[in-house]
Amino acid sequence: METKAHIFVVEDDLKIAALLRDYLLAAGYQVSHEINGRLALEQIRSSQPDLILLDLMLPELDGISICREVRKFSQLPIIMLTARVEEVDRLLGLETGADDYVCKPFSPREVVARVKVHLRRTMAARDKQPLATPSRFAIDKQQLRILLDSQPLNLTPVEYRLLAEFISHPERVFSRQQLLDFAHEDQRDINDRTVDTHIKNIRKKIQSKLPDNECLHSVYGVGYRFELPL
Repeated sequence: METKAHIFVVEDDLKIAALLRDYLLAAGYQVSHEINGRLALEQIRSSQPDLILLDLMLPELDGISICREVRKFSQLPIIMLTARVEEVDRLLGLETGADDYVCKPFSPREVVARVKVHLRRTMAARDKQPLATPSRFAIDKQQLRILLDSQPLNLTPVEYRLLAEFISHPERVFSRQQLLDFAHEDQRDINDRTVDTHIKNIRKKIQSKLPDNECLHSVYGVGYRFELPL
């Protein structure tokens, strides 16, 4: 059950960590805490928590480095905690594979609400069969196509790679650079506007079948996220 999930708080500010711990425990979660970045990474490898609340600035190993390492072996949800609100820091955190970020000072109730949302999405995805996605999309990896309501979308190879990544990680925010990497592995002469064009084309093809649904959303200053239709 969601209320039994293990939340790992990696935060060197003891007051903030204690506040988060109290609210998470009150919400019914199991909570552990670490202040040292390097020790935190070791514990993540060994204990495999269900979600990480990860501070950006930590002793020995910072949050961005931890996030990069975790993404090499796990797709568990990671919510970054940061007092550095500049847009570049937000983008950098998301480019490492973080699912979300919260800027300090924050409401602990908001953090708990975001934890619930990410855990619910993760559990829903785990309950589905391989290659099937929650909702109305399915990825056919054998024929490199994507089905919407059992009908194939007419996608180019690049559009297929992008949409497959979005569908596999609903609600995650992807930067334009990440999407460029998915779209063109050889990194030939391309730029951010190339991604915008691909997204525009994918939107049109989805909306031709789902005119009342907006699945692909722009995230100002960062990139795009995908929302599965009902």
